Amino acid sequence: MTDTHAPYTVVAFYKFVMIENTETVHLGFKAFTKFHNILGTVLVATEGLNGTVAGTADAINGFVNILKNSFGFTADDYKFSTALDAPFPKAKVKLKQEIVTLKQPQADPSKVVGQYVNPADWNDLISQDDVVVLDTRNDFEVQMGTFENAVDPLTSSFSQFPDFVKQNLDPQKHKKIAMFCTGGIRCEKASSYMLQQGFENVYHLKGGILKYLEEVPEQNSKWLGDCFVFDKRIALGHGLKEIDK
Repeated sequence: MTDTHAPYTVVAFYKFVMIENTETVHLGFKAFTKFHNILGTVLVATEGLNGTVAGTADAINGFVNILKNSFGFTADDYKFSTALDAPFPKAKVKLKQEIVTLKQPQADPSKVVGQYVNPADWNDLISQDDVVVLDTRNDFEVQMGTFENAVDPLTSSFSQFPDFVKQNLDPQKHKKIAMFCTGGIRCEKASSYMLQQGFENVYHLKGGILKYLEEVPEQNSKWLGDCFVFDKRIALGHGLKEIDK
């Protein structure tokens, strides 16, 4: 549950969607964020959009309407939270080669992607003995919190993930892989990559840890610790509440 009285509404979003006029989209978001005093980061690439921004409730509502009306975003493609203080120092709208960097061109979630698992069904999946639960985030994120019995790939950047898979996982031995990340974007690309490598049963948490913490009651949760976020709030807990510093 978010704090409806907090002065900043925060939205984390991403979607793999083909964007041909990236320069025009880049300039459009740059102008919109400046005019409405929206802070945070927007990444634009031919493969889609990714970012987290904060502003007044009205400003973020207008931003989300652009995502919905111009790029086909649905409620599953973004997560809302709140902040008592400005979580970002300024707005950054960037043109990128990838909206999440894996450096594996064959990994294309718009063409092939793993099986989505809703937060309500996640506990049952990761409780199965034959499932490898894989945290696709970086080591400093994992240290702050993760799911029960999850494997830490000990990576310092997402582009190291393919090397971890090659060295530690075997499609013939590891038949079921359940992956998770903060908001879902890394899992989508990682699942696409793993399917390309011959893994058959690849699952990923829909909406990521943030959606799980938002929807699954704390008393039923298999999440241990806090969820690192890339802004001044540092971490969020169950109900997407800010952690007291």
